Amino acid sequence: MSTIYRKTEQGRNEIATRALRLVPRLRQALILVDGKRSDEELRKLIAPPADDTLQALLEQGHIEVIAVTAVHVVLPAEAAPATPLVNAVVLTLQETRQRAVRWMSAHLGPYADSTNIRVEKAKTPEAMQAALALAVTVVRQQLGEAKAAEFEQHVGLARTGS
Repeated sequence: MSTIYRKTEQGRNEIATRALRLVPRLRQALILVDGKRSDEELRKLIAPPADDTLQALLEQGHIEVIAVTAVHVVLPAEAAPATPLVNAVVLTLQETRQRAVRWMSAHLGPYADSTNIRVEKAKTPEAMQAALALAVTVVRQQLGEAKAAEFEQHVGLARTGS
């Protein structure tokens, strides 16, 4: 999964004013976040532990996720299709959230509420991946395998066997 971050208003203000006096490691990483580089590219440019640095900037509100190139849900081998889905959809976290909640509400009505709350609360790609895995399970249990596959395709999930 590849994630693209951009500076928030707070992050841009910190670069301009140094008001929060970020430690040099965080400031240097914040400067590198440009809304174009993926997390893989940033990891090569940021001193280790780069993932911790990006997570700290995200948690402190200096950066935000603007795109996730693909979300992969690893399913048990018995649930995986004979051929993997190959048309991954590039959606932002917000677009994925909206598509999932709308689909679940339209197809499951109030039975989707608790799952939709988890999807709505997902702020990171990892949290979204976990919420969508739960959503797929709920759809499969309530509506069957065909509807689960339809949901996965609608929100841009790609299946991989284990």
